[in-house]
Amino acid sequence: MSGRRYDVVIHGAGMVGLTLAQALARSGLRIAVVDAKPINRWRGGEWALRVSAVTVVSERIFRSLGVWEAMSAARVSPLRAIQAWDGVARGSVLFDSAAIGESHLGHIVENSLIQTVLYDALLKHDNVTPIIPGAVTAFEANAENIEITLEDGRRIEAALLVGADGAGSSVRRLCGIDVATGDYEQVGLVATIRTEQRHGEVGRQRFLPGGPLAFLPLNDGRCSIVWSQPPAEGERRLALSEEAFCRELTEASDHMLGRVLGCGQRAAFPLRKLHAARYTAERVALIGDAAHVIHPLAGQGANLGFADAAVLAEEILRAHERERDMGGQGTLRRFERRRRAENQLMQSAMDGFHWLFRSESPWISLPRSLGLNLTDRLPPAKAFFMQRAMGFGGDLPRLAR
Repeated sequence: MSGRRYDVVIHGAGMVGLTLAQALARSGLRIAVVDAKPINRWRGGEWALRVSAVTVVSERIFRSLGVWEAMSAARVSPLRAIQAWDGVARGSVLFDSAAIGESHLGHIVENSLIQTVLYDALLKHDNVTPIIPGAVTAFEANAENIEITLEDGRRIEAALLVGADGAGSSVRRLCGIDVATGDYEQVGLVATIRTEQRHGEVGRQRFLPGGPLAFLPLNDGRCSIVWSQPPAEGERRLALSEEAFCRELTEASDHMLGRVLGCGQRAAFPLRKLHAARYTAERVALIGDAAHVIHPLAGQGANLGFADAAVLAEEILRAHERERDMGGQGTLRRFERRRRAENQLMQSAMDGFHWLFRSESPWISLPRSLGLNLTDRLPPAKAFFMQRAMGFGGDLPRLAR
């Protein structure tokens, strides 16, 4: 027999899993959140290395969940515009939110801040049970429920198990769901830097043959960087002195904010892609990186996960309101139908940009540069790309409308 009955068990207490939990918490459903790792708590002070470019649509989701005010009161950085350059053929484009009557395209927010605010909000609900540390090691689904075994031997049951446990998802593996994977043969080098010139709340990206270099504006005047590059180069640059690294970064950025004056801690992580063959199994759903991982060049990965969480919550609550099975195939099919095609489209687009901007061939670089310059002169095209960058398009969840 199971030790405790829940409506939904979420395996993974990262940003996406906690977004789903918060979206369900106010419904009165009994929720368990399981994770082997403690919450990576935000403590202020020095900027965290891992940040996300939170789109306007994701901001709306967080506002609807009642957590955005706490994030913005702590530390978020507006992203008013994005400027992109071709590092080979010199084409460029500026996407300015003011041109479409908006105040911003998004915000730069530390991952640990998002996680902390969501978790603290969850603790206010007595229908949510954190099982941290804890891990799902086995489960068995039937027509009525899914029985879940935890690593300490406890058994719990639910109508639905959600895998929000990242790219190495154990829930996905236990379901036997295949994945299509690929290695971009790059690492993303991240750091917080000081520059000679002010960023003006503009994100800047220079496309280089080795991979894109992004400067993301922070609200204290510094920038967070994500520099995609071959692994050997990443390893070499991690070992450089601060002075030597800043010199190389200044050159790679083509002085887009003058000289790079200082750099904090550096780290690098491998860049790979992943897409699950399906997002659901019997009484199981996958969201976030457990279902899909894309190249970070447009900063959309976390936002796709937030949308997954909002759509899955909407379908669960729809079934609950209509007294239907929250973990049944009808609920899960609607979730997968609403999210899989959109995520596949974004992954394909990122793969296309990745291929397009890595080439140094003049047969590709010259038309590519002309395309950037032409887009910069076509307001309708710029408006379309800005709407997509803000998260609009596709089947928006109710929380984002």
